[in-house]
Amino acid sequence: MKIYGLNKTTLLDYPGLVAATLFTGSCNFRCPFCHNGDLVLTPQVFPEISTEEIFSFLKKRKGILSGVCITGGEPTLQRDLPDFIVKIRELGYLIKLDTNGYRPDILHVLMEHRLLDYVAMDIKASPANYHIACGIPSPDLHLIEESAALLIKGSIPYEFRTTVVKGIHTEEDFLEIRRWLAGSSPYFLQSYKESDGVISKKYSAFTKEELEHFQTVLNVTMPNVSIRGVE
Repeated sequence: MKIYGLNKTTLLDYPGLVAATLFTGSCNFRCPFCHNGDLVLTPQVFPEISTEEIFSFLKKRKGILSGVCITGGEPTLQRDLPDFIVKIRELGYLIKLDTNGYRPDILHVLMEHRLLDYVAMDIKASPANYHIACGIPSPDLHLIEESAALLIKGSIPYEFRTTVVKGIHTEEDFLEIRRWLAGSSPYFLQSYKESDGVISKKYSAFTKEELEHFQTVLNVTMPNVSIRGVE
């Protein structure tokens, strides 16, 4: 495992649990609004955290932490992810995976072997706009659709989420998403936050009122839509 960051305690990353968050490096997308741009583009600039250090920390925190979130970058690019998760679960932790959904083969293996307790999958945009939001010219949308279907049809708690960015997303995105993911639940609209680590700094955030409008648009077929990241 190539781990380049550790948030030792979070009350936000794993719904309902006190958790730690591990950050893997590299990604198969280049989302221009990504706030972990250095992890995506140049993970080697960060000191790598050894698995020995990770497991030593997790052993000491047993009874204080309940969950471990694995995020990135894109964790499903890590070849030893399944074995790594097995070892964490042996310590008694619940596992949450953050993923862009572009490796349904890996997601299927993890689900089939019951290695995940919660999955948060990014829905970057509507199918027609995905190439702009994910930063690669011709994404294979069948892979995204396969991952989404795995979660919808499976038994593991999950969420879909979209970071909503002015200059990328329009109302048409959410009209298409509500047709695509009709009935799925829950779904989060996340307000874009500009930061020093963002890949492209030319974008901005929608207002709370604009996000609430998109929420209303989605609610026609998606009953459990919430907004994150606004006061």
